[in-house]
Amino acid sequence: MGFVALDKSMSLDGYITGPNPGPVNPLGDGGDRIFAWMMADPVANDAPGDQSMLSEAWEEMYTDTFQTTGAVIMGKRMFEMIDGPDGWVAPGGIPFTWPVFVLTHEVRAPVTRGKTPFTFVNDGIERALAQARAAAGDKNIGVAGANVGQQFIRAGLLDEIDIHLVPVFLGGGVRLFDDLGVSPRALEFLGGRQVAGVTHLRFRFTGGRDFA
Repeated sequence: MGFVALDKSMSLDGYITGPNPGPVNPLGDGGDRIFAWMMADPVANDAPGDQSMLSEAWEEMYTDTFQTTGAVIMGKRMFEMIDGPDGWVAPGGIPFTWPVFVLTHEVRAPVTRGKTPFTFVNDGIERALAQARAAAGDKNIGVAGANVGQQFIRAGLLDEIDIHLVPVFLGGGVRLFDDLGVSPRALEFLGGRQVAGVTHLRFRFTGGRDFA
């Protein structure tokens, strides 16, 4: 059975978007700065094709993820921001084809956008996780978005956290670790690496569900 992981780019002051995020401005004001490390230098890389838009750091970090991830769980807010005819795509237009389970109170039939299949789950994160495990088999499960990540942390259902820490203060937006409502819990540092514009950090939760 694979592990459950949260993977996010984050500003030094803890934000995963800039101020005023919304459907027409999903990254918020200035939020593109925390994802700039993913994008190739357009002057240095003028090769045709979608992948020319992505940096070597992105390809090194995520190529294996495409093979080792079997499903993703996200919230309705994130779904609405990425909903469109092309489905969920990487910055360079590469489609994410994983089955995605969307936590929502709204009852909806499954839909496919582009190459991304979405199933809507109305009865909580544990049911969403069970469906994701059935779809993923032995592969890992990604948790996407701040609110869903916080729910998984509070429930003790998250195994690992990957943070791509970008040296910028955004001053507002969506915080990744707001209002967790948990007592102290230890994490094991699995390693890190610094490249231009970003520091990659990986952590694993240790022990069981040890908070109130």
